[in-house]
Amino acid sequence: MKYQNIKKEEELKNRVADDYFWLYDCTKIIGNIDFCVSMHQSTTPVSESLLWAEAKRGVSDIYKSIVQLILTIGHARTFDEFLPPVMLAAFDAEKIAFIPYNDIHHLFYINDFNWNTAPSNYETKEFTIIYEKVKHVIDHNALLFNFLQDDKELKKFIKTNFIPSKFGLTKIKIDKNNFIIIYSKWLQAVKPTIAVNWEIAKKTGIIDGDFYLADLLASDNNTLKEKLFVLLKKDHYELDRQLDDTGMFSSKSTNFTDKQVSHTQFWNKYDRPPQEEYWDYIVERRDLLVPQDIRERKGSFFTPQIWVELSQKYLKELLGDNWQEEYFIWDCAAGTGNLLAGLTNKYHIWASTIDQQDVTVMYDRIENGAHLLKNHVFQFDFLNDDFTKLPQLLQDIINDADKRKKLVIYINPPYAEATTAKTVADTGKNKAGVATQNRCNQYFNLKIGSASNEIFALFMAQIIDKIPDCTVAQFSTLKFIQGTNFIRFKEYFKASFLGGFVVPADTFDNVKGSFPIAFTIWNTFIKEKINQVSCDCYDQDLQNMGKKIFYGQLPESINKWIKKFDKKNETIIGYMCNPSPDFQHNSQLYLSLQKGIEHFNFFEFNKNNIFEGCIYFAVRQVIKATWLNDRDQFLCPNDYWQNDMEFKTDCLTFTLFSGQNRISSKDGINNWIPFTEVEVGAADKFESNFMSKFIKGNLEVSKKTGLFSSPSQTKEEQVFVFSPHAKAVFDTGREVWKYYHQQPNCDVNASLYDIRAYFQGRNEKGKMNIKSADETYSKLIGNLRSTLSQLANTIEPKVYKYDFLRK
Repeated sequence: MKYQNIKKEEELKNRVADDYFWLYDCTKIIGNIDFCVSMHQSTTPVSESLLWAEAKRGVSDIYKSIVQLILTIGHARTFDEFLPPVMLAAFDAEKIAFIPYNDIHHLFYINDFNWNTAPSNYETKEFTIIYEKVKHVIDHNALLFNFLQDDKELKKFIKTNFIPSKFGLTKIKIDKNNFIIIYSKWLQAVKPTIAVNWEIAKKTGIIDGDFYLADLLASDNNTLKEKLFVLLKKDHYELDRQLDDTGMFSSKSTNFTDKQVSHTQFWNKYDRPPQEEYWDYIVERRDLLVPQDIRERKGSFFTPQIWVELSQKYLKELLGDNWQEEYFIWDCAAGTGNLLAGLTNKYHIWASTIDQQDVTVMYDRIENGAHLLKNHVFQFDFLNDDFTKLPQLLQDIINDADKRKKLVIYINPPYAEATTAKTVADTGKNKAGVATQNRCNQYFNLKIGSASNEIFALFMAQIIDKIPDCTVAQFSTLKFIQGTNFIRFKEYFKASFLGGFVVPADTFDNVKGSFPIAFTIWNTFIKEKINQVSCDCYDQDLQNMGKKIFYGQLPESINKWIKKFDKKNETIIGYMCNPSPDFQHNSQLYLSLQKGIEHFNFFEFNKNNIFEGCIYFAVRQVIKATWLNDRDQFLCPNDYWQNDMEFKTDCLTFTLFSGQNRISSKDGINNWIPFTEVEVGAADKFESNFMSKFIKGNLEVSKKTGLFSSPSQTKEEQVFVFSPHAKAVFDTGREVWKYYHQQPNCDVNASLYDIRAYFQGRNEKGKMNIKSADETYSKLIGNLRSTLSQLANTIEPKVYKYDFLRK
């Protein structure tokens, strides 16, 4: 190991800088990034980096270090203030790994992702999500060098890729990977200087992104691509060009409020236009330049080509090899038409969209070879316009009962909903204009209830109402099957499920959350109530993961079950919150001696409901949340668990030693210490031996007194059976307690949560750190977590056996 004797991270960074990056400036501090490499004496108008890196003394897990670096960048949104580098890297005393920034930049645009988590906390859900997404990229694209064995190769790599001749003024090239990042900077620098009333412009369908495209695809301040909605003409923009009665073009124009100074200074940094091979892609991705509120309402979303192709494969398998000849196809939420790419019979295809600008884009694509007919592509608001506005040929198909059965509505409709969590909690307002502004919202509210808040549900209802007996082939969430707000909807939308698949939601642009998005095919001529569907499952790399059943009708939830044991008149030894009973809310589940402030029911532990409370806690925690199970519901179980003492004690053990158990002696008397004073070598007597007595079956229970009875009262004893895996958890946990009680000034009544805080400490925001500098503790807590994981694997099959979950 080249730097094995270096004890401090700062020294390691200095040595690596001196040994390998001596030609460059390694002194810049950019946000919280450990190590930055840039050009010396750069005259570039903005700070341009060559490398951002994470540094670790000793030997580290390079994968985790790169994930930490990504979380650090995303947490601070460093790329908003500084131009991203060509490379990211992570290094320790032994090795360094490089990865191209463009291979991971898409991760920073994941929606509904909590970037506020501590990057150094390797146990968070967010760390795991990024780790899983980036592992494949690192495996295939990372360049790993050992400082000793690959010294010459590393220096050659740096010399080749970090070119000193680029010192001085270097314009930044634009490509399909960074044009969105540059757009965000353009919004701040150029947009405010354009003399446009943006609210009025938005109503006409013109967006700021159209002005950006005019700038981007320009040379010498003249837009090169003519068929854009806005053109840059030297010192002004032209828009709304139309042919007048004389056959001449007329147009509107707008200027700059600062004599184009900001515009000039901004574009001096960049080499534009991009290479011509990127032009069509950038224009087609105009949807990425649409403000988020418009995207949600109008459904300006780009279906990834991988799922477009797979959906058409399923249509072929389910409707027949000649389905394009035998069926008509209408995408009534077409956007720029990418869902229709790959279809060949243009005489059977119709495409409509709410935005005329998108129609223009599709016309341009037709001229460049797209298999569409211009008179089959039209502007149409599917939820608000009268169907008599449709092209006559399409009307003829819809009005003919036999032809209508051969019509496929093939769509990826908007996903927005009017309500938010705050609305449900009565602390906020509905999202303005989402779903509720559609004309059919009030009409369908009486038919499908609160499902009418979802735009995709309005599309489905409108199809049933206006185009009965057709085939529906759509991308959507599975709310209409699983959602509790869709009971009335399922009475209205009755159809025969033909087949489909689910994929991770985050493979779609700007779709919020980690959950399944489904492509499902329905025959609405056959009226069947939706009880469950079985879908094929694919990961982001198109690997088939098998099948999964999604249920529409389920028993009562686990939250109703646990209330049967929640007696509010007993002596309380702890609280447990009961968040919504699905995987996506499991991170909100915890134990504490104090009742939390969240708007949940808080289960009150007492001496008579410990097992039931621990079962609730364990069954919700032992199985990790994934995109595939994210919306799965935890249910009221069958009765067989009652006779399984080993299951009860496994759940008790898991709860006692779980990281979500936040019982702390700082909040009151700790009745949850699972050991005796002798077992852990305590220096003094505990305030409570309740839990160790309970575990050993020595708890004296009286229905007439408080928590503990006196020795003279009747003693109810029960022998508890603990599995080998549970015993292993107790053994490894005991070692953690024993080591803690060897520390000076330890709290004799400390809980496991207190012990973790003692050794791991907290950051400036009060959150517990993920690591500890104490190597002995780190080893002991690692052993405990390992045995706890094995115990979780033991409990998992019984979660399904006792119907807490359905497969």
